[in-house]
Amino acid sequence: MSSVTRSRRQVRLSRALGIALTPKAVKHFEKRPYPPGEHGRARRRTESDYAVRLREKQRLRAQYMLREKQLARAYEEARKDSGLTGEALVESLETRLDALVLRAGFARTILQARQAVTHRHILVDGKIVDRPSFKVKPGQTLQVKPKSQATTPFQVAAAGAHRDVLPAVPGYIDVQLEKLSAVLVRRPKRAEVPVQCEVQLVVEYYAR
Repeated sequence: MSSVTRSRRQVRLSRALGIALTPKAVKHFEKRPYPPGEHGRARRRTESDYAVRLREKQRLRAQYMLREKQLARAYEEARKDSGLTGEALVESLETRLDALVLRAGFARTILQARQAVTHRHILVDGKIVDRPSFKVKPGQTLQVKPKSQATTPFQVAAAGAHRDVLPAVPGYIDVQLEKLSAVLVRRPKRAEVPVQCEVQLVVEYYAR
């Protein structure tokens, strides 16, 4: 799939879910603040509880670019947590390596962050990790490997070029952007995670 096609799909999905999944989608939202399709401009009919919960689950999936099985597995793990299941779910997803690469500003979108990991550009505590789902533990350091730092995409990132489209760096990650290095200082708290989602509706979707 070409980058243009992928970008169009992300914009269309953004409009369907009502959230901007990429910087490009933000611009499209400003022009067309309604869902895609010929009936997009019409006011939404009253939705069923199921439809509302389903859309919220799809929103969470899209923001982390997860497959359905991955999110369902993460939900089952979150259920075992002693805290609130929805909050535990987001807090756990946020420790994924690809999510933290994005939060640190090493990439512009979750897709770029995932590619940086799978293309073996990212080190965790000095060792290459190429699994986007790798769970980073508090105290661990993630860094763009020295050889990759010299390439244009990461030079652009180190100069802070993505900061204008990304949320402010959350308090659970300490970033040295010019060194393309970051430390997960503690477990994320749901209130700090820059993800648009009514987590209780996601819990209700899976608990039905």
